Amino acid sequence: MTGDTMARAGRRVLEERLQDLRSEREIDFVISNVENAAAGFSITPRIAEDLFAAGVDVMTSGNHIFDKKEILDYIEGEPRLLRPANYAPGVPGRGRWTGKIKGVNAAVINLQGRVFMPPSDDPFRAADTQLTGLDGTTKIILVDMHAETTSEKMGMGRYLDGRVSAVVGTHTHVQTADEQILPGGTAYLTDLGMTGPHDGVIGMQTEIVIERFLRGIAPKFEPSNGAIRLNGLLIDIDELSGRAERVERISLPHS
Repeated sequence: MTGDTMARAGRRVLEERLQDLRSEREIDFVISNVENAAAGFSITPRIAEDLFAAGVDVMTSGNHIFDKKEILDYIEGEPRLLRPANYAPGVPGRGRWTGKIKGVNAAVINLQGRVFMPPSDDPFRAADTQLTGLDGTTKIILVDMHAETTSEKMGMGRYLDGRVSAVVGTHTHVQTADEQILPGGTAYLTDLGMTGPHDGVIGMQTEIVIERFLRGIAPKFEPSNGAIRLNGLLIDIDELSGRAERVERISLPHS
């Protein structure tokens, strides 16, 4: 699972490196959060197709997913691109993907937190609803919890421990160092981090962000153009039980 794909730089990392990484590390399935893939805000149909071609299997998102209006029709017809499952009824798209990984039934669930985030329904009850909708043969279940606070993401990890294979956080663009397997067998990381430029402020140009803090007004945010890293988490999962067996946090430089 890779961290938030940030703008052109983040897309370039995946397009140039992901296939080789999949081969080298024998990775069967790749999930990437793509809500910042188009110049830092949302994603477009063309970019989505490019990332699928680069080797991403399922894309998750968050509060910026609908910032580009052209994604509204696309997400309705593309089950591999998710928006949070706890959005209001009737919102385009879906919050859960189901399919197979090497012939084994699997699911990906996308949730969004509520603390310091735009309004949404309760992610904990939404998680229960999504799990209830799966049949008993689906053992591999991966959850992206797109949220601001550590406590809400960690709370979701503990809440779902033993019921899903992994709960990973996204949104802050800063990778945490708390990768672990919880007592019930669920892999956990508070935030995957960001795949993109790391020399600015969470992917944006430093000067613009500081100007916004100092004066409250500034030009629109622009992605940074400096040092690039690929952040993410590798998870080994037992296909019979769905329990995580090993986790490895990655943060790889890219020229």
